[in-house]
Amino acid sequence: MRFLRRGPKRKAPLGRNISGAGTFADEGAWRQMARVHIGTSGWHYASWRGPFFPSDLPLKQQLSYYAGQFHTTELNGVFYRTPTPEAVRTWRSQVDGDFVFAWKASKFITHWKRLSDNSRNSLALLEDRVSLLGPAAGPILFQLPPQFEANADRLASFFKLLSTKRRYSFEFRHPSWYQPRILRMLADENISLCLSDHHDAPAPWRRTADFVYVRGHGPSGRYYGHYRRPVLAEWAKRIKSWKRQGCDVYVYFDNDQKSAAPSDALKLRSLL
Repeated sequence: MRFLRRGPKRKAPLGRNISGAGTFADEGAWRQMARVHIGTSGWHYASWRGPFFPSDLPLKQQLSYYAGQFHTTELNGVFYRTPTPEAVRTWRSQVDGDFVFAWKASKFITHWKRLSDNSRNSLALLEDRVSLLGPAAGPILFQLPPQFEANADRLASFFKLLSTKRRYSFEFRHPSWYQPRILRMLADENISLCLSDHHDAPAPWRRTADFVYVRGHGPSGRYYGHYRRPVLAEWAKRIKSWKRQGCDVYVYFDNDQKSAAPSDALKLRSLL
């Protein structure tokens, strides 16, 4: 897989040097720092009670139980409603110190304001909430609607609104976004193309940043069904390759129906 980045404009989080130069004594040590994060998109699903969660587990204990199995999750519900500061602090208190929360940005930004300059206030609110996670804050995902076709100028303007201290990933739901110009723009900003298999517009497996963000929506890209072992084995092969290149990898299963997501996440982890 060819990496498209020319040179980073966006800072690596937590003081990491994207180029790898001048941070560690040798390149091997830098590569060993790369981490693989595997989890699910959310955890609060009724169908998971029994197959994944104990049937008698109180709802308020689901996240802490989940965090005993996985060390990352993608906050999906925040896409629909901005959580209160108290809710964010509660999530943070229920996980260990090495847990990572990816955050799916509000639909106000992606679907209603469509990355326009009017997104400034929403982005400020987003940053306010994400900052409450402290070191547990992971990448921020922007999922665009399927009716939103490629607009390079709009995307370039939106990039200027983003903080340089966060990692960002874009999941496109219209295939026009996969043109070389857009991929180059992502790479120039060290922003990850979300490697999504959603049925609206499956993404090419192209790395555009110093980290990789993968979303699995199920074998048909429609949120249900288990992935076959050969498919997960191919994913594992790619993940190992990215890790050898010094890239952090974030993988979230969104095939949440009938508890397929946690099952597949555990299977993938066992293949690494």
